Amino acid sequence: MPPVLGVAGLRKHFPVRKGLLRRVVGQVRAVDGVSFEIAEGETLGLVGESGCGKSTVARAVLRLIEPSAGTITLGGADITHLGKAALRPHRRQMQIIFQDPFASLNPRMSAGAIVAEPLKVHGIGDARERDERVASLFAQVGLRPAQRANFPHQFSGGQRQRICIARALALEPHIMVADEPVSALDVSIQAQVINLLMDLQQEKRLSYLFIAHDLAVVEHIAQRIAVMYLGKIVEHAETRSLFRQPLHPYTEALLAAVPIPNPKLRRKKRLLQGDVPSPINPPPGCAFHTRCPYAEPRCRSEAPQLREASSGHLVSCHRHGG
Repeated sequence: MPPVLGVAGLRKHFPVRKGLLRRVVGQVRAVDGVSFEIAEGETLGLVGESGCGKSTVARAVLRLIEPSAGTITLGGADITHLGKAALRPHRRQMQIIFQDPFASLNPRMSAGAIVAEPLKVHGIGDARERDERVASLFAQVGLRPAQRANFPHQFSGGQRQRICIARALALEPHIMVADEPVSALDVSIQAQVINLLMDLQQEKRLSYLFIAHDLAVVEHIAQRIAVMYLGKIVEHAETRSLFRQPLHPYTEALLAAVPIPNPKLRRKKRLLQGDVPSPINPPPGCAFHTRCPYAEPRCRSEAPQLREASSGHLVSCHRHGG
């Protein structure tokens, strides 16, 4: 059975233009050769610092922006180069939940109209059937059907994100891309939204690409985690394996920043030094060597490959045969 979503060698480079003639003087390598697969009912967590390319991956996968290179398959069908008309049927299978629930909702539309809009765009049902479907979706995400007439400003942040989830569910997609869906919410509300997404996944066999910078959040929902740094995946493993034995120094540093309530389990702190290098002019060799405490001369000249260090655990680091 083909994966619900397959991504191979995905690249997205943005041209840098200068001068009156707007000549291209460089490229921002936002995504630089990313590959992964997501099976039915599975969640892949994509984590990393701000600016590492996570959201660009999300938008390229959904064809909201055009990839520079690589292949995207949805249920085994190659959608990388499909035109708008040919892509339209596939759009129903993939939906997105944005980071800011208020900015992604039209303030001039009622919550019911917002959730019904995808059904209307794709010509599903008549007005009465769409209204019944919206009422059912509101109930599924923990909102009262009577709230369909309310406008976005009348809801709390958590409720707005539930509206966004209902909208994403309207077309019964196979995969949902969640782009930092809880980072704008209070901690207590984050847990409610995560639990809702997990319940929906179990009920509907949904697949998720869950993007976040907070590893503590991803640990609860993802079966596998891919760690991104400067446009590339540097470690990819099952969640339990990655938390128990991180192999890449960058992953070690990310895990060291996760608060742990039990002092007996306190990890050795290895905080990152410096800033993420510019994607316009990335460092030669391993992109992480400018911040890595284990960097060797080889790291400054030779880029490591993403290889399997142990069963199902991939890492891009010379220390582990990368």
